[in-house]
Amino acid sequence: MNDGTSSADLPVVIARTGHILVVTLNRPDVLNAVDGECAALLAGAFDELDRDDDLRVGVLAGSERAFSTGMDMKAYAAGSSPLMPGRGFGGLTERPPSKPLIAAVEGYALAGGFEMVLACDLVVASRTAVFGLPEVTRGLIASAGGLLRLPHRLPYQLAMKLALTGNRLSADQAFTHGLVVELVDPGCARRSAIDLGEQIARNGPLAVRASKQAINYLAQPVTTDMWVEQASLERLVLRSEDAQEGVAAFLERRSPQWVGR
Repeated sequence: MNDGTSSADLPVVIARTGHILVVTLNRPDVLNAVDGECAALLAGAFDELDRDDDLRVGVLAGSERAFSTGMDMKAYAAGSSPLMPGRGFGGLTERPPSKPLIAAVEGYALAGGFEMVLACDLVVASRTAVFGLPEVTRGLIASAGGLLRLPHRLPYQLAMKLALTGNRLSADQAFTHGLVVELVDPGCARRSAIDLGEQIARNGPLAVRASKQAINYLAQPVTTDMWVEQASLERLVLRSEDAQEGVAAFLERRSPQWVGR
């Protein structure tokens, strides 16, 4: 039954091009902030990528102004969580697909948006891209894999600086330090990511998946124990007065007044 809703009206647009599944965040009015519906659609897309033998590579893209600015905090306050059980933020960060996933980044990739990027295997970005984990500026921690993956993607001191200050990383800096594998002109990230995906898809699919698995193993991937240890730290932070103040200050567009407890 057609209810009059086109795919262009959905918060996530899913399309196939050859052996590639292109997943595009489609909430430009909120800079692709992720709510519960969006996360569920993303999780479904990644399930499809793993399930369908005809699909060999995934591309995750955003819009021109933003890849994603993370959690939709207003939606979360209303009870719409972007955390999918067993899969994490955006249906991705705790259990990425077994097949290669390429992030195509234009504009902002912040907070959970950056954590989704870090959960991808390759990153193609335009020169407009900006990366960051601003959680500490809100009295929170980047608990969707940002703190666990960042030290493996960037030099230790730079990863620590980003995590402790909430400062942002430019596309040029991300490319210089190897986080971004291809730096392209504005508006070209999605097409360039698909082109890269097509190169991968021409290779043996079993060999590609095995190669990804081997590299992840050798690169010290995020483990269940890491998530458990981080969860204990996060509980302490989330119960604090500062965490409540940080979120309230963000929603009210004012500077937080920290009390240290």
